[in-house]
Amino acid sequence: MITYKYFIYFCRMNKIVLEVIGLTHSLSLNEAFALVLADKKSNLKLPIIIGSVEAQSIAMALEKYESRRPLTHDLFKNFADNYNINIKEVVINRFREGVFFSQLVCEKDGETCVFDARASDSVALALRFRCPIYTNQQVLDEAGVMIGEDENTDDNYQNDDFKERSIEELKDMMEKAVEEEDYELASILRDEIKSKENQ
Repeated sequence: MITYKYFIYFCRMNKIVLEVIGLTHSLSLNEAFALVLADKKSNLKLPIIIGSVEAQSIAMALEKYESRRPLTHDLFKNFADNYNINIKEVVINRFREGVFFSQLVCEKDGETCVFDARASDSVALALRFRCPIYTNQQVLDEAGVMIGEDENTDDNYQNDDFKERSIEELKDMMEKAVEEEDYELASILRDEIKSKENQ
C-alpha cells in the first residue's frame, strides 16, 4: 500500500488508456506468452512476457469463459465482491530492466488504497472488474513498440547477432517484427536499442 502523498501524485499523473490486443505464444521461451497492450491514440504497443498460467487466466477473461472451479483471479474477484472491495483502475507505472511494474487502485466504503502488483495479475483482474488499464508516457517511451511502414528488411534477421547491428537497422527489424505480430522479438529488439542508446 502506498502513502497518501504518493497517491495524490498518482491521481494527477497523466494517464494513457491501454487496451488488451491479445496474446501470442513465445517462440523462444517455453510455456511463455506475450500479452500485448496498445495505446488507443497511437500505434504504440506494449508486449509483456507472461507465464502460461497468467495467459490462461487472461484468455478466459477475454473469452468470458467461466471455469467450473474458480482460478486464482476469479477467487480474488469473488472475495472482493463479498467484502465490497472494487478495483477502480490498473496502472502500469514503471518499466525497469525489462520488467513492467503495476498498481491496483482499490476502493472500499469511499476509501481508496493503491497496491503493487505484477502486470499480468493486474490485467487479469482489470478484465474481471471491467476497469480501465492505464500507463504513462515514460513507460511508452521506454517500452513501447511503434508500428512502422518500412518493410525493406532482411527476412533472415532473426538469426543475426543483434549486437553487431546499428540502431537504425535494429529499429527497422523491430518494425517488421511488430508487423508480423512477433511481439516477443520486438521486445528483445527494443531492449537492445535502449541498451545501445544508453552507451
